[in-house]
Amino acid sequence: MPKQKSLATQEIIDIDRIEDDVIVLKGGSFRKILLVSGINFDLKSEEEKNLIIFSYQEFLNSLSFSIQEIIHSRKINIEGYLSHLKNLHQKEPTSLLKNLITDYKDFVKEFVERNPIMSKTFFIVVPYDPINIPKIGKRVTRGLFGLFKKKKGVVEEKTEDGQFLENKRQLDLRVDQVTAGLNRVGLRAVPLSEDEAIELFYNFYNPALVEKKGVIKRDKNEE
Repeated sequence: MPKQKSLATQEIIDIDRIEDDVIVLKGGSFRKILLVSGINFDLKSEEEKNLIIFSYQEFLNSLSFSIQEIIHSRKINIEGYLSHLKNLHQKEPTSLLKNLITDYKDFVKEFVERNPIMSKTFFIVVPYDPINIPKIGKRVTRGLFGLFKKKKGVVEEKTEDGQFLENKRQLDLRVDQVTAGLNRVGLRAVPLSEDEAIELFYNFYNPALVEKKGVIKRDKNEE
């Protein structure tokens, strides 16, 4: 029995390219990913909770297009922090403090091994699906314009770059609408850059590897 050929990652993922902070799918659709802050809902009063729920409902009802909400949960990697404690231990001249650092380092490592600490990052995907108008052939054009005895019609076609910019502009209008709506709820949304989007997908498809920290740092720094 012939072996089944394994598919390349590019064949599985529906992304054609990421250009100018825009994710372009293989079918020609456009996407942008927003990194969204969170709200500690449990600490809110009953009145505040109802206000948040009502505001979010109003936000969803104001949209004429669908959005996708993503919660990215990942076990926090503390190897960098443990390495930092090790460096402090090596530089500390006092034996008493060196022992305290060692005990603390062992405690943190054992605690995290028994109680994995998870980080949650929230994203919203904003879509835009361009409308592709079929090209009008010369025969059809000649026939239509021939009815009025005009000169031959000329079909103006936008260049590829011009079409991309127009689609991106339409997508950005939706991004601005979503961002403004989330702000009214008390949430702050920041579009991911091209590098941050690539890093996010890297973490999605490589969960077993040591993940990079750029997206999480962006969230904290922005706030």
